[in-house]
Amino acid sequence: MSDRPNFLTLALEDIRTARRRDPAARSWLVIVASYQGVHAVWHYRIAHWLWTHGFKTYGRLWSQYARRRTGIEIHPGATLGRRLFIDHGMGVVIGETAIVGNDVLLFHGVTLGGTTMSPGKRHPTVGDRVVIGAGAKVLGSVHIGSDARIGANAVVVKDVPDGATAIGIPAVVREHPKPKEAYTAASAVDMGDSHHHPVPDYPNVPHEPAMYYI
Repeated sequence: MSDRPNFLTLALEDIRTARRRDPAARSWLVIVASYQGVHAVWHYRIAHWLWTHGFKTYGRLWSQYARRRTGIEIHPGATLGRRLFIDHGMGVVIGETAIVGNDVLLFHGVTLGGTTMSPGKRHPTVGDRVVIGAGAKVLGSVHIGSDARIGANAVVVKDVPDGATAIGIPAVVREHPKPKEAYTAASAVDMGDSHHHPVPDYPNVPHEPAMYYI
């Protein structure tokens, strides 16, 4: 017997996660009926199953159907962990070789995109309990460490260590060394003023503009 949880178990986890993380979630019925971020994850799981079981064309078609229904584009080849919550969700794009850990929170307009058209690993790897703010772009085969925070509208093209914060265009990393704390839902959601609020550009930081391909 497989140890992998079935679709119903994962769906119930998703509903509980949305209820816990979104104070506007009044009931399970509202979540099931109207939360496009939750719907997108459910559609992804079906498309991913098709993709990984030899039905790549059908998986791609299902993902495009989900895109039209939810405004969220998740490639069926991406690897998503458990309890991913996409808040609001409109405009989120997750590329084919992206890997996303458990208990990750994405806000609307987030892109996990590529910077090359070459085959192979070309999209980000995101660790557990990462929060990525609205409009942020994480581009290329970069690694975002567990418990990291990516500020709203940041453009990340380099690795971000565990527990660090990345803000700005291009993103500047600020590390926050501290004792390892037990994970709580509240700590995962709290972005703080310097994390999720709009962040400025850094015109004096030399950088090359990043092209991005899905």
